[in-house]
Amino acid sequence: MTAPSTATATSLVAYEDAVRRYDPVLGIEVHVELGTLTKMFCAAEVAYGGEPNTQVTPVSLGLPGALPVVNGKAVEYAIRIGLALNCTIAESCRFARKNYFYPDVPKNFQTSQYDEPIAFDGWIDIELDDGEVFRVEIERAHMEEDAGKNTHVGGATGRIQGAEYSLVDYNRAGIPLVEIVTRPIEGVGDRAPEVARAYVQTLRDIFRSLDVSEARMERGNVRADVNLSLRPTPESPLGTRTETKNVNSFRSIERAVRYEVSRQAGVLDAGLLVIQETRHFHEEDGTTSSGRVKSDAEDYRYFPEPDLVPVAPSREWVEEIRATLPEMPVARRRRLQTEWGYADAEMRDVVNAGAIELIEATVAAGTSAAGARKWWMGELARRANQDEVTLEDLHVTPAQIAQLQGLVESGRINDKLARQVLDGVLAGEGDPEAVVVARGLEIVSDDGPLLAAIDDALAAQPDIVEKVRGGNQGPVGAIIGAVMKATRGQADAKRVRELVLDRIGS
Repeated sequence: MTAPSTATATSLVAYEDAVRRYDPVLGIEVHVELGTLTKMFCAAEVAYGGEPNTQVTPVSLGLPGALPVVNGKAVEYAIRIGLALNCTIAESCRFARKNYFYPDVPKNFQTSQYDEPIAFDGWIDIELDDGEVFRVEIERAHMEEDAGKNTHVGGATGRIQGAEYSLVDYNRAGIPLVEIVTRPIEGVGDRAPEVARAYVQTLRDIFRSLDVSEARMERGNVRADVNLSLRPTPESPLGTRTETKNVNSFRSIERAVRYEVSRQAGVLDAGLLVIQETRHFHEEDGTTSSGRVKSDAEDYRYFPEPDLVPVAPSREWVEEIRATLPEMPVARRRRLQTEWGYADAEMRDVVNAGAIELIEATVAAGTSAAGARKWWMGELARRANQDEVTLEDLHVTPAQIAQLQGLVESGRINDKLARQVLDGVLAGEGDPEAVVVARGLEIVSDDGPLLAAIDDALAAQPDIVEKVRGGNQGPVGAIIGAVMKATRGQADAKRVRELVLDRIGS
């Protein structure tokens, strides 16, 4: 038996050194929860955040005698995904039983697809940050059901080791999934982390475009299992892979790949063999740890599900679904970038922030692309980062941002006042127009009150008045500042300057 290939047994190799001496090969399995109203094989409701074990039926609990029925909408969504990934859609496919024991699988088997997936032999092109396009080949996309959720109570890690006891919530058991499996992704070199992240991000965007899932990674709607192996050269046979399970953020995907490259290089440099195993990713430090020795297909004792008939989508139905597919995300991004006039770096920032849909909706609501980007990538991005939430989670709509920018462009408020208006909107005080009125934030446009404030400021600073009359306009800013303070920032600074200079001159 070989020595364990753990990070404690070997030293990590610097990533740059590791990819110079070894060729990394990726394989990524992505699970997406489908946005159906009910579960894959029963009428239990699908909803996020319900009380534990309240969204269940005898089927999803695996009770004896309960018979499954296939969810037709889930089949349609699976076909939509397969077509978007340029897959062939099977004329007939069937479900199988994947046998294994774990408390979150109440039947002791998962109903999945094995040798007859609904979609196979596809590909997608992904675009890296510098514009390089990389093609990823898809081996299969198959339907299955999700497992329940275990919560391990007690202990230091939240894992089963060291826990005092475990709780199982079966609300998630039976939710429809599509699992997308790539063929080995070769030729990635030192860009392996970027390729992995961009691939999953592209899939997430496709799911959203297809409207088959909310695709919120922080909720587990999209989860990636990242397989990685190293070999001496691109011509060498594939190395032994590890599978880092359930990585659920783009940043974590990159970090997991980098760590596994460095760790496996250390194992190989020490003359040891990499063990084929599952691994856990740790957000706190970006490391992975050993899970269990990876099972092969024969260990699951697959056999056809006897309680379900084959699924045979007609060619007419498949073509009807194909005709409804939306514009794919990469093509859409290129079109929007051209329409909006964004530079490559600007568009890249928008994509990385998940702000495309928000900016698109804001532009559709009547504001300019520049104005929409100013708010979503500026003040709103700052607040989302401060509150540790996504832009989507902020309590403001694209229509409200369009209205806010319209108030600025009409001269009724300035950018400083607009931020106060935004405070009110985020606090639930209503639309920007209502907040402006309720808080009295509109710019003072009547020269009368402005002249009164100007006269007070001039009287308080006669030395500055003399300097300006002597031809030095630099100190006039002090007068303008005093007027802006007196009007609580509700004056138009440009108009104040005109009036100050006119008043001094006369």
